[in-house]
Amino acid sequence: MSTPVVLIPGDGIGPEVTAATQAVVQAAGADLTWIEAPAGLGAAERLGDPLPNSTLDLIRQHRVALKGPCTTPIGKGFRSINVRLRQGLDLYASVRPIHSLPGVRGPYSNVDLVVVRENTEGLYSGMEHFVVPGVVEGLRLVTRSAAERIVRYAFELARQQGRRKVTFCHKADVLPLSDGLFLSTARAVADDYPFLGFEEIRVDQLCMELALDPTRFDVLVMENLFGDVISDLCAGLVGGLGLVPGANIGVRYSVFEAVHGSAPDIAGKGVANPIGLLRSAALMLEHIGQRKAAKRIEHAVVQTLQNARGLTRDLGGDGNTRTITEQLVANVGGAP
Repeated sequence: MSTPVVLIPGDGIGPEVTAATQAVVQAAGADLTWIEAPAGLGAAERLGDPLPNSTLDLIRQHRVALKGPCTTPIGKGFRSINVRLRQGLDLYASVRPIHSLPGVRGPYSNVDLVVVRENTEGLYSGMEHFVVPGVVEGLRLVTRSAAERIVRYAFELARQQGRRKVTFCHKADVLPLSDGLFLSTARAVADDYPFLGFEEIRVDQLCMELALDPTRFDVLVMENLFGDVISDLCAGLVGGLGLVPGANIGVRYSVFEAVHGSAPDIAGKGVANPIGLLRSAALMLEHIGQRKAAKRIEHAVVQTLQNARGLTRDLGGDGNTRTITEQLVANVGGAP
């Protein structure tokens, strides 16, 4: 039976990389029914809201969505689309696998880690206000329940994937109450997994050690703002945001997304790289149990990068969206 998936093409290069992704997903033999829904700047202009309730309702109905990059209008009173999605659907875990890929230049060749980010609290809770003119106060929300479920998610992911260690990132020396609560909760959860390694590291030290040697890390777990920064830093270690997939996981709903921006400067030029969204689609297929199609897509990505034919300019080639998509489709056909 075909699985319905809500598809949000997004803005800028979103429709281009979405169409390319659909072509490769179909070639991989996935059995999906796409249900298109609006979000982003275009939705704001047409419907007065960058994230219409109808889109949220479709995701609630079908449980799974694939989202292209969306632009949140700036200075028009709209909250971030991503924050609204995550909070509205309680997508509490942001999961970003970071792997070195063949043929991609970078400072390291054997990175293999996962960043797990708490997605609903912290400074991104949106609780800020003017105290007096010229003074803004923002509240950093941390609850034991949210801290526990994200750390437990990280340990369960490590256990299921056969990983060895979970590293908890914090700044409890400066934020003894909020990060102190998060840290004590992480220690309590770690005690339930004696067969897995556990370490604590300050966020500034983590940044330095990732730059020096990211290969010593396995699963990283942290609060919202730290996770936003660290996940992008890690993407830079393996070639950038255009290659890295992303997932937002909740108890009932899941949204898989391109983690890069909408790149309006190249929109409509047919030169966008679809690999980030395509690999997010592979994560989605794995999530819904279509593992063979997911493996074919990952094989196609690796083969395409190794062959270095038809690659877009950001990958060192002189091709475009059409040529890299043709290569991906061809290499899906050669997958085991």
